[in-house]
Amino acid sequence: MTEEKKTDKNVSVYSRNKISLETDPLEEIFALNLGDFISEHLISDELVQKISKNKTDKTESLKNQLKELISIYSIDNTLKILGFSSKEDYIIYNAIAKTIKQMFEIDACHIFLSKENAMGLNTTKNDLLLVGSSLNFKDDIYEAEIGYKLNDKSYVSKAFNKQEVIEVKDCNNDEDFKAILLLSEDKVNYYLAIPMFNNMGKVGVIVVENYTNKQLSDEFRELLSITARLFATSMTLEKLTLETEELINEDDVTLLQLQNNRAELTALIGDLSSEQQWFVENLAKAVDAKSNFKNNYSHDVADLAKEISTYLGLNEKTKDLIYYAALLRNIGKITLPEEIFNKKEKLSQEDWEKLQNHPNVGVSILMSINFLSEVVPYITYHKERWDGQGEPEGLSAYSIPLGSRIIGLADAYSALTSDRIYRNAMTKEKALDIIKSEAGTKWDPELVDVLVNITLEH
Repeated sequence: MTEEKKTDKNVSVYSRNKISLETDPLEEIFALNLGDFISEHLISDELVQKISKNKTDKTESLKNQLKELISIYSIDNTLKILGFSSKEDYIIYNAIAKTIKQMFEIDACHIFLSKENAMGLNTTKNDLLLVGSSLNFKDDIYEAEIGYKLNDKSYVSKAFNKQEVIEVKDCNNDEDFKAILLLSEDKVNYYLAIPMFNNMGKVGVIVVENYTNKQLSDEFRELLSITARLFATSMTLEKLTLETEELINEDDVTLLQLQNNRAELTALIGDLSSEQQWFVENLAKAVDAKSNFKNNYSHDVADLAKEISTYLGLNEKTKDLIYYAALLRNIGKITLPEEIFNKKEKLSQEDWEKLQNHPNVGVSILMSINFLSEVVPYITYHKERWDGQGEPEGLSAYSIPLGSRIIGLADAYSALTSDRIYRNAMTKEKALDIIKSEAGTKWDPELVDVLVNITLEH
């Protein structure tokens, strides 16, 4: 029996096929770079076989590999924020800016792109162009051609050129701050410019503004910086994908050109995978900070959910999806006002309704981030109960997705064993007693048994 046949079917396709790779180091690098995070499950066995075979026509083989890569990162599988050809297409940037405004509880957000990345809007003389804003404009914002030159002294140009975050805590007393009246910046007091860049170049700048002196927390600043880098890498990847499509169709393309593009594409895919993971983890930290949870509470829930998944013998992909869904199960809270979570007195009915409905807000956000779309069902139904008395659909027993059942149980146990504003953490024994008493009503009885076994092993 060959080694490949002995290998567990749940192991990564690249681990299974590694032994069959030829000695070409570029082939091995190509295969290994594609095994990270969310991107792995998008890769077909057919692609693996194409990589593994030593074809006689190397140029055709490379073209086929590049075609497969391009198909993987189509509009259905990754963020689609480049390749626009008309002003109407850029409405998506207004939506992104409004989402950032809502998530970070700021007064305004503006997105600027470099001219080379703003296709369809690049007739202006400016080098950095406004492509999206959270403000509601009566007229077409693109007709105003709002933007900056690279050599001016604006904070947007400085952030872009130096690839560093620029923060102004008191714009009213800052002589270098130049307000753009069309963006209502004469009202701005707190100003933050975050560059969008990655290892392959600079893309643009995200600006967030407050009309008061309210500053962004460290968690939100870090999340915003990672968001900017994620967008930059996504855009660079899409741009390189368009260039690669043109290269594949050239009759006189050289082997070296194809190899260079493959190396750049795989490097970007690796970067994007890492940044997606950082984005998810920092989003969870921001939610915890806003909710006044203990540091890393969401990570504790996610780790326990993954332990339960591992105990059950679930495959690697499913374990990863459950882990990330557990991290993001409370993402809707990031759109709710902080004062709700700071209240020690009884919450009002309106406050409770906002909290109870938060999964729906979170799901709508996740659905707009394509690479996280597969975690949506797990988050949607993690408040369901075994007896059918939960939310939002009243699903019961095995009709509740397994991932949702696991996350709900892990969240409940972690909540009981954590400090809250209104009570101290319970002991492990007391928490388990409560969980066991609710088996068959709130929780899947089999999963409760698994939780008991896991906690006893610790």
